[in-house]
Amino acid sequence: MQLEIISSMAQLDARDWNNLFNSDYPFCQYEFLHALEQGASIGENSGWLVQHLVLRHDQQLIAIMPAYIKLHSYGEYLFDWQFAKAYHHSGFEFYPKLVNAIPFTPAQGPRFAVASNYDKASVLAILTQGIEQLSEQFGFSQFQALYPEPAEQKLYRQLGYQERLDVQFQWHNKNYTDFDHFLQHLTARKRKQIKQERAKVAKQNISINTLTNEQLTPQIWQLFYQFYSATYQKRSGHQGYLSQATFIGWGQTMADKIVLFVAEYEGEIVAASLCFKDNSHLYGRYWGAKAEFDRLHFECCYYAGIEYCIERQLQVFDAGAQGEHKIQRGFEPVIRSGFYQFQPNALTPAITNYIAQERAAVTDYYQQVKQKLPFKVQ
Repeated sequence: MQLEIISSMAQLDARDWNNLFNSDYPFCQYEFLHALEQGASIGENSGWLVQHLVLRHDQQLIAIMPAYIKLHSYGEYLFDWQFAKAYHHSGFEFYPKLVNAIPFTPAQGPRFAVASNYDKASVLAILTQGIEQLSEQFGFSQFQALYPEPAEQKLYRQLGYQERLDVQFQWHNKNYTDFDHFLQHLTARKRKQIKQERAKVAKQNISINTLTNEQLTPQIWQLFYQFYSATYQKRSGHQGYLSQATFIGWGQTMADKIVLFVAEYEGEIVAASLCFKDNSHLYGRYWGAKAEFDRLHFECCYYAGIEYCIERQLQVFDAGAQGEHKIQRGFEPVIRSGFYQFQPNALTPAITNYIAQERAAVTDYYQQVKQKLPFKVQ
């Protein structure tokens, strides 16, 4: 077997990549990652350097693991700033590190692909050996696999990786027939709150429309990018991680995986929420607005997505990382995982202890927030 490192998606054929993953999960698809690279959202000067691992057997492509050399910890969501700080104070280099993740996308899913006639556990063991060699060669402080799917989680545990936990919030479709049917399952107080929030949007003469496929024109993406960058600038002091070219690239190559909820006021689009979808999930990703409107964020980013899932019988609405405020709007807590392999040093015992304590704290938090769900007791 030959392990190859590629520094650009262009070094592999899109059909070979997608056929190997064989998944409708949008974020591991060639088109999604290629648009990030082609649009310069990742790559040189971004702190995300493409370092995809490719395994061949007798020249046949049998495994792919998207990976990146990271020079910072932005855009990962299962944050490790506390480790970086400890390394700095102890005189160790925390960066560079090698990360198996989807940039800026904390949505659980496949993180590596293996040909169907090969054992995935055996292939991961081979990839792990290659990662260890790369870590020694390039001085990586660690390897991280962030938000892998459950089957991959099991394999990482078997190989002895350290597991960190995270809590996210997702809406689950319990065979609702429409939005009112969903509301009937909530307590009276929460039901009233959501109705009031939606009424406030309607009273501002704002209409919400859903754009898909050929409606996602370059002009729409230019407008959405203006909203996105202005919102990031206001909240974070920078224009956001993603370029306009990346958004346009997604629109050109995977419009069938995209849903854009747009808010119109007096005939003009004033805000929008960008989602991706597969056969079972809707994934809320990015939001932007031209101006402030009362409760519009909740309408575009949560309620429009819930309605969309009900209408199209999607089972899960994953509205993004963090956000305990989602609970009162019907989103339930779920546990998510990341797996770590640190190069040994004097901090190793402290890191191991910290991760164990963190897992206990996150598990306790998960149990606490479950008690806050707004659903009526059956």
